[in-house]
Amino acid sequence: MFEYQAKELLRRAGVTVPRGVVVAGDPTPADVAGLDEPLVLKAFGAGLVHKSDAGAVELGLRRSQVAEAASRMRAALAGRGVTAAGFLVEEQAAAGVELIVGVVRDPAFGPVLLAGLGGVWAEALRDTAVRLCPISEADARAMPAALRGAALLRGYRGRPGVDVDAVVKLLMTVGGPGGLWERLELGEFEINPVIAAPSGVVAVDARYLPAADGATASDAPATPEPPTASDAPATPEPPTASDAPATPEPPAGSGADFSALFEPRAVAVVGASTTRPNFGNMFLDFYRAAGMPVVAVHPEADEVSGVPAVRSLAEAAGVDYALVAVPAERCAGVVRQATGIPYTQVMSGGFGEAGRPELEAELLAAARAAGTRLLGPNCMGVYCPRGRQTFTGGGLGPPGTIALVSQSGGLAGEVVKVGERRGLAFSRVATVGNAADVTPAELLRWLSHDGETRAVGLYLEDPRDGRALYEALAATTLPVVLLVGGRSAQGRRAAASHTGGLVSDGRIWRALAEQTGATLVTSQDDLIGVLAFFQAHGSRAVTGEGVLVVGPSGGASVLAADAFDRAGAGLDPLPGEVLGELRELGLGAGSTLANPLEVPVGPRGRPELVPRVLAAVTRHRPYRDVVAHVNVQSFFTYGTAAEPLLGYARALAGAQHDLPGTRITLVTRNAECAPAGVEDEVRAIAAAAGMPVYRSMEAAAVAVAAGGRHGTA
Repeated sequence: MFEYQAKELLRRAGVTVPRGVVVAGDPTPADVAGLDEPLVLKAFGAGLVHKSDAGAVELGLRRSQVAEAASRMRAALAGRGVTAAGFLVEEQAAAGVELIVGVVRDPAFGPVLLAGLGGVWAEALRDTAVRLCPISEADARAMPAALRGAALLRGYRGRPGVDVDAVVKLLMTVGGPGGLWERLELGEFEINPVIAAPSGVVAVDARYLPAADGATASDAPATPEPPTASDAPATPEPPTASDAPATPEPPAGSGADFSALFEPRAVAVVGASTTRPNFGNMFLDFYRAAGMPVVAVHPEADEVSGVPAVRSLAEAAGVDYALVAVPAERCAGVVRQATGIPYTQVMSGGFGEAGRPELEAELLAAARAAGTRLLGPNCMGVYCPRGRQTFTGGGLGPPGTIALVSQSGGLAGEVVKVGERRGLAFSRVATVGNAADVTPAELLRWLSHDGETRAVGLYLEDPRDGRALYEALAATTLPVVLLVGGRSAQGRRAAASHTGGLVSDGRIWRALAEQTGATLVTSQDDLIGVLAFFQAHGSRAVTGEGVLVVGPSGGASVLAADAFDRAGAGLDPLPGEVLGELRELGLGAGSTLANPLEVPVGPRGRPELVPRVLAAVTRHRPYRDVVAHVNVQSFFTYGTAAEPLLGYARALAGAQHDLPGTRITLVTRNAECAPAGVEDEVRAIAAAAGMPVYRSMEAAAVAVAAGGRHGTA
C-alpha cells in the first residue's frame, strides 16, 4: 500500500494523522487551498520505499511553492528511473519527540511489536523495545520506559514531557488485543516517525506491506484510484478480522500424556551391530546398566550384545519407546514398523539440519502412518532416573524435580552430568533435535502439570513453533530458565522497513522472557546455576524483599555490588534501627555499615557471627535473599584444617533453619584452593539445609535475580 492508504487504516483505528490531500498529477494551489501552512510534499509510486533516501520528501512549503516543488521532485525521480504515481500534500506536524512503532511477522513467533526512537535515530541508535503481540497495557507502558532515551519522553533539559498515555494508547491500538496486528496481512506495518508531544501523538509517516501471496512493495499498483482534494484521502477498504491469517492447527497429540516417553515399560533399540559396535550397542549397554527391559531389533541375529533380538519393530511386544540409530535414508522405513509403540526416537542425523528437508518430511509421514509420536530426528533421547530412561553412561543419578528440554543432545548430557555433580536431581530430560513432531512447547505444557517437576530448563536454537512456545511459557506457573543458542548470529532483516531490520532474534527472545516471566541466561553454567537455585529454594515461602550480601571485607564486597547490579538485583541499604546492634557485635569499626555488609569470616573468625548478624538484621527487615560469601583460599593460607570452613557452613545451615522465610545462598569464592573433598563436604552441608552453593558472585547474582523475578513459590 502507498503511504496515504496506510494512514487511512490508522485514521479509521483512531490514530491521529496529518490533514492532507492526494493528487494523481501535479498539485495545484486549488488542491491545497484547505490546508494550513507549512506543508509537506511527498511523492508515491512503485519502487518508492524509503522516500527520504530518494529525495521524495520536501518540508516547510508554502501553498504557492507546492506545484513547483512537485514538478522538480517528479523530474529528479525520473532521473533515478522512478515514476511518481502521485503526490501526498499534508500539513506539517509540530515538532516533538520522534518515535517508531511497527509490527513485523517473525517466521517463528508471529506478529512482533517494536517501539523506539524514530526518524533517523531508528537506525543510528537502534534504541528500541520489542514485545510479542498481543501486548498488555503493562507491556505498552514498559516499552517506552525501557528505552535509553526515555528521559526525552519525560521531559529533558527544560523541554516538556510528552503525553505518555497517548503513546501507550497508540501501542495498544497497533499491538494490543483487537489491534491492527490482528487485521493486517503482515508483512510489515510501520509508523515512522510518530511525533510525540505534550498534546498527543501524530503518525507522520506509515508503511504497510501485506504478506499475502508474497507481495512486496514493488507489487503495489502503479497508479492509485484517481483521488480528489479532501481532508480524508480516498483509500481501499482496510482488511477486516476475517482477512487475518488462519490460526494454525494445533500439533498432533498436543494433549498427549508423555508418561510413557519418560517411564516406558520396555525399550527397543534399532541399529545395534553384531560385528562392529556402534551407537545402538552403546545404548543397549546403557539400558542394561539402568535395569530397563530392552530388546534389540536386528534382521538376522537372535541376540545383540547379550540382549535378545527380534527381526523388526513390528515384533517388539510390550515396548513403549523405540530408539532408531540407522542411516537417515533407512529411518522412515523403520519408523513405519512402529505401530503400537507410543514413542519413537530417531537418533540419526542427516535430515533438515543437513539440507535434506524431504527426508525429514518422509520421516514425519511415516510416524503419522504408524501412529507413533516422533522424538527428533537428530537427538540423543530421554533421561529419567525415575523411569530408568537414559542416554548417558555412568549410571543414573537420583530422581529429582528439575526438568530439561534441549535441542542439543550433547549439551543436555553436559547439563545432566555437571548438574548432578553440583547437586541437581532431574525429573525429566528430553532432547528433541530437529523437533519435527514433538516440540519444546508441547513438552513444556505437559511438564507444567507433571507432579514430579518443580522447575524447567530449556535450551533452544529453533523453537519450531515459537507462538506455541510463547503461549506455553505464559501459561506455566513453574519457573523456567531459558538458554538460546545462535542469537547473535541470526537476526532477520526486511528490505522495506526499519522495523524488519531492528527486530532480531536476540530482541525477540528477551521480549519473550520479559512477557512470560522466564529467566533468559547466556551460558550453560548459568542455566545449571539458576536451576540449582530453584531446586533449593523453589518451595520456600519467602516473606521479605530485597537482597543482603554478607562476607569478608575487601574488594570482593565492592565487586559483589557490581555483580548484583548487572544482574538486576539491587542491594538496598541496611535498616537504620539495626546499626547499633551490629556495632555491639563488633562490626563497622572505623567504617560505614552498608550492604554489602562486611563480616569477618575466616579460619580465626567466629562461625556463629554471621548467623547472629542475620538474626539481628532480619528482626528489623526480613530480606528475601541473603548471599553469604567466603574466601575459601584464606582458610588454607592462614590455616591448615578444613574444620573452620565446615564449621562456618554448618553455622550458616543453622541460620537457614532459623530463618525459613529467607533464602540463604552460599558463595565459596576460590574453592579450588581447598584440599580434595572439602568442597564436596561444604556442598553436602548446604544441600541438607536447602542452600545452593556457587563458586562466583556473578553466578550467584544471576541465580538470585532469577529467583526474585519469578517471585516466591
